Amino acid sequence: MKKYVTICLLILLSNDGISQSKKFDKLLKRNLQKTVPVLKIVDVSETQEYLFFDAREEKEFNTSHIKNAKRIGFDFFNLEQILKEYPDKSRPIIVYCSIGIRSELIGEKLLKAGYTDVYNLYGGIFEWKNQSNIVVDENEKPTEKVHTFSKQWSKWLLKGEKVYEN
Repeated sequence: MKKYVTICLLILLSNDGISQSKKFDKLLKRNLQKTVPVLKIVDVSETQEYLFFDAREEKEFNTSHIKNAKRIGFDFFNLEQILKEYPDKSRPIIVYCSIGIRSELIGEKLLKAGYTDVYNLYGGIFEWKNQSNIVVDENEKPTEKVHTFSKQWSKWLLKGEKVYEN
């Protein structure tokens, strides 16, 4: 009987994850214009040397980010500074934010500026962490914390410790 209950519980939990994933996919389909090529996390090649740009704000980035990512922000994004620091417009760039909306808008600006190999990370840092990838804090130390922007958006983060301000 105990084994039967355990199996039923596992099925219910896995279906909830599938349901959550489908809802997340619908959210992204509804909000992304796909003006920037989308790159799913499983397609991020470990042999490719990507430049990761984090399009979130400082408090989000300081809580956690993808290792070696450069915070470029959203509200105060400075294209001139990017052009100065990263003159090679053919270098592969992955832009991400919480789920992919802000990063798509920044990716559009990079493409318009002449960068040729720009991708929007599907599902952003939430999906990165949901797929058990490592995130690091402001000192580049691994952490479980992920800034979820708000309590409303925190429901999309399934793994890790949720951090947000009211």
